[in-house]
Amino acid sequence: MAAPIARGVRELLKVVDFAQVPRRHRYKKKWATTEPKFPASRLALQNFDMTYSVQFGDLWPSIRVSLLSEQKYGALVNNFGAWDNVSTNLEQLSARDFVNEAISRWELEPKNDLSSTPSPGCSPNLRCFTFSRGDISRFPPARLSSLGLLDYYLMDAASLLPVLALGLQPGDTVLDLCAAPGGKTLALLQTGCCRNLAANDLSTSRTGRLQKVLHSYVPQAIREGNQVRVTSWDGRKWGELEGDTYDRVLVDVPCTTDRHSLHEEENNIFQRSRKKERQMLPMLQAHLLAAGLLATKPGGHVVYSTCSLSHLQNEYVVQGTIELLANQYSIKVQVEDLSHFRKLFMDTFSFFPSCQVGELVIPNLIANFGPMYFCKMHRLP
Repeated sequence: MAAPIARGVRELLKVVDFAQVPRRHRYKKKWATTEPKFPASRLALQNFDMTYSVQFGDLWPSIRVSLLSEQKYGALVNNFGAWDNVSTNLEQLSARDFVNEAISRWELEPKNDLSSTPSPGCSPNLRCFTFSRGDISRFPPARLSSLGLLDYYLMDAASLLPVLALGLQPGDTVLDLCAAPGGKTLALLQTGCCRNLAANDLSTSRTGRLQKVLHSYVPQAIREGNQVRVTSWDGRKWGELEGDTYDRVLVDVPCTTDRHSLHEEENNIFQRSRKKERQMLPMLQAHLLAAGLLATKPGGHVVYSTCSLSHLQNEYVVQGTIELLANQYSIKVQVEDLSHFRKLFMDTFSFFPSCQVGELVIPNLIANFGPMYFCKMHRLP
């Protein structure tokens, strides 16, 4: 099964011009000691200036300065602790639960035609506090509850949107295909909907970080029972390992991690030694999304997400993978409309208005979350 996917992805990359430019030389280039060696973060900025100035036009200067500025965070309340007391304490800091505020506001809005108004379709029981637009306050470090668990998890609040979009329902079997470092896995468990959750990441060091997050926030009985399974398998082969198995699948793929690449030298994908790896990212992403869709039951749902602004890693991967599955496996996949998410969460995030498919949160100085791309798909029965 993997071979047809590989062939199909290679053909896809030729069509959308993903493929690596052929090498012009057969020998390894020797860098002269006098040639300037720019840090990876500077190379990332040069790359973004060239590509994103074309992709975003007049919006790019604002996105650029926001990416280079301090990021905002949200506090995901730990429902396994005293969440009501924690919520009260966060409200006293003048933070607000952006999820439940948005849903409550939607429920109170007059509906002229209920049949044409989509339900928010959000995964339930999630509480995430943020400071208002323009407020650059910081949350204090989380404290241990009486149960020995931390009160809340600090994360980019936009990272919660893919989990909300997945629309979990009680009793779902769920796969988090690229789970580390663990924020979205934790959010999936907070919904209380997962009958079984498989959390996978190829990197054993990253699954170690995932295990630490689960240990800090999730009761032992849940961690060590049958509800959660942590693995370090090659996600590209999941369609072969557990095909047609899951109700909901989250495919939060490795990407250029745009904000990280501008601020951190360690593990920066724009290091010269990782050039080939960076060029092959869309192929890897398409492999992983195809595997996630194959692992989904007919009638199930998948959310694909990245923390990149690049349409080559976002819309192009989604559209190409859907075409691949239709051609290679006769599997039909339908992209679901998430435009109501823009309206639902517009008070918290800034959304790019022109995505071909899916939704994209773009950094903005007064709402400096993201970037976060997410697209929901339905594998048709």
